[in-house]
Amino acid sequence: MSLPSHTAENGKVGLDSGAVRLKELGYKQELRRDLSVFSNFAFSFSIISVLTGITTLYNTGLSFGGPVSLQYGWFIAGGFTMIVGLAMAEICSAYPTSGGLYYWSAMLAGPRWAPFASWLTGWFNIVGQWAVTTSIDFSLAQLIQVIILLSTGGKNGGGYEASKYAVIGMHGGILLLHAILNSLPISLLSFFGQLAAAWNLLGVVVLTILIPCVATERSSAKFVFTYFNTNNGDGINSKPYIFVLGLLMSQYTLTGEENDAGGYAIAEIFYQAFKNRYGSGAGGIVCLGVVAIAIFFCGMSSVTSNSRMAYAFSRDGAMPLSSLWHKVNKQEVPVNAVWLGAFISFCMALTYLGSTVAFQAMVSIATIGLYVAYALPIFFRVTLASESFTPGPFNLGRYGVLVGWIAVLWVVTISILFSLPVAYPISNETLNYTPVAVGGLLILTVSSWILSARHWFKGPITNVDS
Repeated sequence: MSLPSHTAENGKVGLDSGAVRLKELGYKQELRRDLSVFSNFAFSFSIISVLTGITTLYNTGLSFGGPVSLQYGWFIAGGFTMIVGLAMAEICSAYPTSGGLYYWSAMLAGPRWAPFASWLTGWFNIVGQWAVTTSIDFSLAQLIQVIILLSTGGKNGGGYEASKYAVIGMHGGILLLHAILNSLPISLLSFFGQLAAAWNLLGVVVLTILIPCVATERSSAKFVFTYFNTNNGDGINSKPYIFVLGLLMSQYTLTGEENDAGGYAIAEIFYQAFKNRYGSGAGGIVCLGVVAIAIFFCGMSSVTSNSRMAYAFSRDGAMPLSSLWHKVNKQEVPVNAVWLGAFISFCMALTYLGSTVAFQAMVSIATIGLYVAYALPIFFRVTLASESFTPGPFNLGRYGVLVGWIAVLWVVTISILFSLPVAYPISNETLNYTPVAVGGLLILTVSSWILSARHWFKGPITNVDS
């Protein structure tokens, strides 16, 4: 790999190579680039949020495989995710625009396919990002519900269980706060992003040390590293199948065991650890508060990300009322795009009022939809642009095509695995609606292209004079 510097015309290293490269690509800088390297890392780290991912899907890992899935799944998923990230980083280095994925697809697919490639990638990306925000903030609303339940006595002690309407109300309030924070000047938002990164990092360290120290019972090393749970209660007996579901299942667990936390496994673990040691689960509730704040920051960063994507996509006229979502305020913040994302994410969550199945379909778009958007420009890079691709400062050298193919094949693999049934016998309540949701998005995107967009959408539009 090599990391050459980008130089200006006078041969000296440019003070803002990103701005120079943007001008070369045909764009003038409209969004403030006041985020430092650490601030950019902080937002990315907050969106990834280990505390968010583990706590919301811990039930899934316990049910499908247990300790083996929870332990070794990290190495498998993490390794392939790193490969996808490397393939994307190489392309990003060559085309550092806020449009990101859909712009890359346009540049790599060639003049003939650029508009359609850009349209398809862009819509999968933006809808996937809105769905991510929906799932993150909804999981926070659920956790707040669990904290209230445990604080008032727990499920088995007559504690207060919020209705689904109350949960939706909390979800709306969280989105409102996130929209307000993302309307602030980027310097203030940068501060919150750095705070979020610190909170996530320290939260993981503290909880990883604290909970085992407090717990009065501990599993043996043999159980932790070798026990495989096949008792999932969903009629699935095949060990490979169980492991796959424990590793890759795309749906949030919304119901579970009848414990004090109402089936929220990680909350029950925290609560019982302190209760068994001190006779009170209050310490466990405080630990859940640490997790809740981490999830809050995760949702905040997710809104930051989807608003920039909506800004870029509307800049090129791809969205209805594009001129509205492309506007920036005096602080160069795309406020309209921020509030659009919050509103759509709230509307997506309203499907929960109809049925859990409908909401799971929305959440599945957040997983498969985004990975499809990741894979498309990588696919174009290793096929149509395999010979013409001009790398940027960061590049994989001769390994770029190989890494790209592995990334594409991994996305194809998880897309199939995400679509497998998660319970038998299959019924309306147990059917995995991922193929329906993602297939529906694909049909809508392609149909809108055929019926309308192919006549007027030309892909990314430059906004500087040649």
